[in-house]
Amino acid sequence: MVAIPARWGSTRLPGKPLLELAGKPMIEHVYRRAVTARGVSRVVVVTDDERIRSTVIGFGGEAEMTPRDCVSGTDRIASAARGWQASAVVNVQGDEPLIDPAVIEAVAARLVDPREEIVTVATAAGSEELDDPNVVKAVLARDGSALYFSRARIPHQRDPGPATRPTIWKHLGIYGYRHDILLRLAGLTPTPLEQAESLEQLRALEHGIRIRVLTVDHAESGVDTARDLARVAARLTDGSQSPSP
Repeated sequence: MVAIPARWGSTRLPGKPLLELAGKPMIEHVYRRAVTARGVSRVVVVTDDERIRSTVIGFGGEAEMTPRDCVSGTDRIASAARGWQASAVVNVQGDEPLIDPAVIEAVAARLVDPREEIVTVATAAGSEELDDPNVVKAVLARDGSALYFSRARIPHQRDPGPATRPTIWKHLGIYGYRHDILLRLAGLTPTPLEQAESLEQLRALEHGIRIRVLTVDHAESGVDTARDLARVAARLTDGSQSPSP
């Protein structure tokens, strides 16, 4: 199943899930893309705000209320997941109105293997993203598992020769968890690396939980700022990215 965490209190864009894009609230675009993903049994928005819940119910979606004090999307999903029977949950961020359903499908398909604990996605970072701390970088092992995530440019290229230049991967904010791993993760206290980088996935790595990273050729960025909002609105309006069905 897919869970979409959506909170009202965004620092940069308060009420972000309900901001309008091409005639629909952002959360509706995310929801409608998620429900088209194959292999997904259920899609539910988990939120701390009645306005968001009412909007989702109004367009025919499913939503559950969660405590306002959940500190992350993972914690918000885990709060609701204690009452779910799903063997695995895919976390699709509520500010990803251009999310490709095929990416959701790939994460869900990998979680069919019960040996997988957490699955996420990365793509090659663009040159303009390498030193942007808002773009999280991932370093991968040869088997595709995560070694580390950072807001800094990693790995450091000591020798600039192109023959030894590794790919710098940009982490995308989609996760899939085994149900038991999700609840375990939410029950762990924040860790030093997590707090230093402000990246909750480091909590999993610090506790020895393996994160499998799938790589894709291209992925759309989410909405963090007013500039992002304008960019996505233009994409949906001018036809370069079809509006959600």
